[in-house]
Amino acid sequence: MLTTELQHKIDSKTKPLGALGTLEALALKIGNVQQTISPVLKHPTIVVFAGDHGVAKEGVSAYPPSVTHQMVLNFLNEGAAINVFCKQHNIALKIVDAGVNFDFPEHPLLISAKVGHGTQSFLKNKAMSSEQLQDCLNHGRRIVDKLSASGCNTIGFGEMGIANTSASALIMSTICQLPLEECVGRGTGVDDEQLQQKIRILKEAQKNHPNLNNAYEVLQSFGGFEIAQICGAMLAAYEQQMLILVDGFIATNAFLVAKTINPKIQDNAVFCHLSDEHGHKNLLNYLEAEPLLKLGMRLGEGTGCAVAYPLLESAVTFLNEMASFESAGVSNKDSL
Repeated sequence: MLTTELQHKIDSKTKPLGALGTLEALALKIGNVQQTISPVLKHPTIVVFAGDHGVAKEGVSAYPPSVTHQMVLNFLNEGAAINVFCKQHNIALKIVDAGVNFDFPEHPLLISAKVGHGTQSFLKNKAMSSEQLQDCLNHGRRIVDKLSASGCNTIGFGEMGIANTSASALIMSTICQLPLEECVGRGTGVDDEQLQQKIRILKEAQKNHPNLNNAYEVLQSFGGFEIAQICGAMLAAYEQQMLILVDGFIATNAFLVAKTINPKIQDNAVFCHLSDEHGHKNLLNYLEAEPLLKLGMRLGEGTGCAVAYPLLESAVTFLNEMASFESAGVSNKDSL
């Protein structure tokens, strides 16, 4: 019934049917998520989860592991791309220490949810214990529940963690049952030789973790603390009837795990952009998801969410403020 009312409101605007394209689909989705024909985006927030990966020491990245904590400090000093885009679009920003190998001082932007000083190398062991996985899911849930209680109904997810494209490729390959070659990309910018080495290392890791029976086991075996917390946070955001903005390759893999656990979560998801990371297109195809933007971005941090957010504002604004044929006294084609 609500979908019918929303569609009627959209179709009654002073425009040809479907003339606003994707903005009409966005308006319909947002209204359905919020269960109203007059949706409002309240206190939009992007949460960037950061964590270190033990596999980063195995030679899968062009950057050393220390870059994770250095970039978190950059976020806190408001010098990163996500900072400037959030400021540009009046989006609140929070940074979560999910498991960085560094102890940060207190900071207004920082949420401490440290589960450990980085995961184990999944080349040799499971990335985390079952207790650590549960802690991650709980931390993610608490962070989102608190944001929801403060009035936020629109949340975007970003990440920072050297080697997290490797973790994501293994998650994707295992859940989607795709060859690793279709999931592995250049991440932080490895060259051709490094890319082949990355694939070899990840294939070896995959052999060391056979017969994973469910999404939780996949996440425990290959995930990072930041990926696991994003998964828990997304599940909580769905339960809180929030709009979920999904960033690039890593965030979409966290979403993949969340959807495997709760398939209904896609009703609330907006896929903000197509990352230039190799596996992202295949992953979006698997999810049957259409990204809003294609800008050749592959930065992470939630930057795709921040850049796409004004499109959500446009969708809500036309739905709430644009005149209808009746209110404007304009004849539509049915009145001819």
